[in-house]
Amino acid sequence: MSLLEVRGLKVSFDTSDGVVQAVGGMSFDVDRGRTLGIVGESGSGKSVSTQTLLGLTPGAHIEGQALFDGEDLLTMSDDRLRQIRGKDIAMIFQDPLSSLHPLYKVGRQITELIRQHEPSATRDQAHKRAIELLGLVGIPQPDRRVDDYPHQFSGGMRQRAMIAMALALNPRLLIADEPTTALDATVQAQILDLIRRLQREFDTALIMITHDLGVIADLADDVLVMYGGKPVEHADRRTLYYRPHHPYTMGLLESVPGSSGAKTRLKPIPGQPPSLINLPTGCSFHPRCEYVLRRCPADIPLLEPVAGDPSHLSACWLPHDAVGLDPVAEAKRRAAAGPGDAGEVSG
Repeated sequence: MSLLEVRGLKVSFDTSDGVVQAVGGMSFDVDRGRTLGIVGESGSGKSVSTQTLLGLTPGAHIEGQALFDGEDLLTMSDDRLRQIRGKDIAMIFQDPLSSLHPLYKVGRQITELIRQHEPSATRDQAHKRAIELLGLVGIPQPDRRVDDYPHQFSGGMRQRAMIAMALALNPRLLIADEPTTALDATVQAQILDLIRRLQREFDTALIMITHDLGVIADLADDVLVMYGGKPVEHADRRTLYYRPHHPYTMGLLESVPGSSGAKTRLKPIPGQPPSLINLPTGCSFHPRCEYVLRRCPADIPLLEPVAGDPSHLSACWLPHDAVGLDPVAEAKRRAAAGPGDAGEVSG
């Protein structure tokens, strides 16, 4: 059994405009020492899915199961969830300035976290631990900076402080929600190297949420691609980069600068992400897909194995058994062969 097993997670919110289907049936596993990358455009349900696991989506309608070491995070009591949150499962948020309290010193915030989960620790012991953690994440002169306020830290140092806080109690699962989005390239590389090193040192399971495929290439063992609140492809990193099946995954890879050659123009995905209140019928990606088949607007595809590989799943009506072939060309060939095939390409 994996450390975290999520099955059929659905999250929705009632609004004045209608019901927002933020997450529509998400399943994945994460084990110790492994990294799951969750990638997709803004509004695809990446952050909501993991925040729901920690009870950070009040007012949401939640279905499914999320077993953490055999306990269901979605049905456990608030008291038990508070015991796990921060100690066994920690989270690094996208904007550390809004996550750190501006009126309390950084060291005090780390100290309070430690004492909340380890009541036997004295204030002096927790303070020394806070200094040790700040040094561990590469903050210079940690014995002095521990008494600084968040606004006295640079963006990269605030993110390091958040990582120190997240690792204070050696959590078994670390969730990083776009931790390098607002940082420059040099600091971003330093933060990713730090997360990778600390993960190896503590054998921590990691969920990395990002829209940056370069980050995924550096860190992830397995990748889950989300679109319109639903997973559309799930595979190990190498398979996803070299043998993608879903047209949305192909589009993400082709839109990365330099992916098609240094002198070629970027190839963006046309159109806009769908409204989570009024999702398109059938496959939610079909209005933007250049390979749309006749059945795509009518039927919702399920995540199914590609080429018989149970670890590579794709929710697409393109042929799943075309090993080493262009799935679009294969769909056209089968359509031309006669009735009973995958469906005629309409585009």
